[in-house]
Amino acid sequence: MYMEKLMRLIEMTPLLLLLFLPFVFAGHDYNQALSKSILFFEAQRSGYLPHNQRVTWRANSGLNDGKASGVDLVGGYYDAGDNVKFGLPMAFTITMMSWSIIEYGKQMGANGELGHAMEAIKWGTDYLIKAHPEPYVLYGEVGDGNSDHYCWQRPEDMTTDRHAYKIDPSNPGSDLAGETAAAMAAASIVFRRSNPAYSTELLRHAYQLFEFADKYRGKYDSSITVAQKYYRSISGYNDELLWAAAWLYQASNNEYYLNYLGKNGDSMGGTGWAMTEFGWDVKYAGVQTLVAKFLMQGKAGLHAPVFERYHQKAEYFMCSLIGKGGRNIQKTPGGLIFRQRWNNMQFVTSASFLATVYSDYLASSRGSLKCAAGNVAPSELLSFAKSQVDYILGDNPRATSYMVGYGNNFPRQVHHRASSIVSFKVDPKFVACRQGYATWYSRKASDPNVLTGAIVGGPDAYDNFADERDNYEQTEPATYNNAPLLGILARLGGGHGGYNQLLPVVVPAPNPVVAKPKPAPKPKFTPTPATSSNPITIEQKMTTSWNAKGKTYCRYSTIVTNKSYKTLKDLKLSISKLYGPLWGLSKSGNSYGFPTWLNSLPAGKSIEFVYIHSTSPADVSVSSYNLA
Repeated sequence: MYMEKLMRLIEMTPLLLLLFLPFVFAGHDYNQALSKSILFFEAQRSGYLPHNQRVTWRANSGLNDGKASGVDLVGGYYDAGDNVKFGLPMAFTITMMSWSIIEYGKQMGANGELGHAMEAIKWGTDYLIKAHPEPYVLYGEVGDGNSDHYCWQRPEDMTTDRHAYKIDPSNPGSDLAGETAAAMAAASIVFRRSNPAYSTELLRHAYQLFEFADKYRGKYDSSITVAQKYYRSISGYNDELLWAAAWLYQASNNEYYLNYLGKNGDSMGGTGWAMTEFGWDVKYAGVQTLVAKFLMQGKAGLHAPVFERYHQKAEYFMCSLIGKGGRNIQKTPGGLIFRQRWNNMQFVTSASFLATVYSDYLASSRGSLKCAAGNVAPSELLSFAKSQVDYILGDNPRATSYMVGYGNNFPRQVHHRASSIVSFKVDPKFVACRQGYATWYSRKASDPNVLTGAIVGGPDAYDNFADERDNYEQTEPATYNNAPLLGILARLGGGHGGYNQLLPVVVPAPNPVVAKPKPAPKPKFTPTPATSSNPITIEQKMTTSWNAKGKTYCRYSTIVTNKSYKTLKDLKLSISKLYGPLWGLSKSGNSYGFPTWLNSLPAGKSIEFVYIHSTSPADVSVSSYNLA
């Protein structure tokens, strides 16, 4: 009998291992990984470094950038392991860092990293403001990739050409101007509360850049041809125009940009392209995700049919990530998204970010993902994103962390000029152009400076990886690898906390000190009781409040519940004493009804809408309805 039980247990061992595989690994410190991933941006800084610079092995560099063109272009970020400032990926980096804070700034604040993240964005936007000296002029590159790559030098020693390249009405670049408009608009949301004057300035630049991009159309790499070899715009500029419009609408609530998305969605490919990638070049999946959010918020209005087509394409992308779509994304045997050999990790972090926010959008709207293989719970998307992050941090066949400085087994020979050459502060002796290759690039030893937080290009299609400095496809980092990761790590480290991602964005002011959270005050309920004559209850509660310019604003959540045993249709609500914006219902004349994506409310189910104003709750009552 004992032997029978023992044999049965042995037979079940593989099954038990499968069942408990997620718990075999000790788990990851997502908050530590977030701190490190933000620190990486300080290593990429160009210009005069601030007094609070934490990556102390770097020093000032690129101090004459723009001088020959009569413009100050000092500052900004080096994109990867070289010393060129490429405008398109830099702007995308700023957009994605901003989106990370917009969605998960509260979690970053709880971790004490919100201030650092906002500083990282401002370092980029300060430069983008400089690069936009006139409404229809934008500088899109400083330095030349060809001459830069001929040399292996620290940024502090650069002897390469620092020519500045621009776009203007005669030499347009709608993709570059559009992405920069998106970055400025997204960043304006981040600084709206903590630095309103700066936020307004960013939004002004965003308006001008969008007008420039839309009015003078053309691909930027036809004007800045030196960028073609490094950041060619393969997707064209229509995706950036839609992307910029989406961010401008989110930043301004100006209906012009909502209408732009509605009127141009079909002709510009927003509703047509079914995507399986998202990154600095191809923005369609990002646009589709944002427009799906607008639809869930009940903001589509007359554009609901077009927005529904964006929404369908967003779901196509999400389904392809989790292997339940019509055309699924390729993965390595270890489960990592695989798009291409060269810097594959950029697609992993960007796609995982979209999966994370879309999971929370669905959860907030109480919806599910509709895939070819059936309906999928929002939690499955978040689990997928977590699996990708865990792979990056070391849960992979090689047990390698692809974030430098995280864990014990991470890349030591990173393809990065500043990291691989002795610090200027340790040995200021000049390193000449080709000398760097002979002395430092070919050196088969660990980097003298650890590039903490950098996400390198990552493994190949079979999970193989060679930690060698000349293996630039796998060991070179990039700012746009890290930017989307900030949001995912904040989400995984801080949890959801019941935060509704469809509510209006309020980015908290940064606080570097991690304080113990105070217990949240119990929400005040103002219920409307159900009676036999009114089987619909309305329950309001104030979820948060804040002060702005001496005025106290309150956010109210209102739950409408069908208490009957039938399906509720044709609901009309009367709302009076409302003095601010409302989300989650559609307005028709003087009454409010179901949001455009909802036709009826089954028995026992509820819908939620929210509004903001600076007084006590609005008066909400039922005007009419039908039960079927």
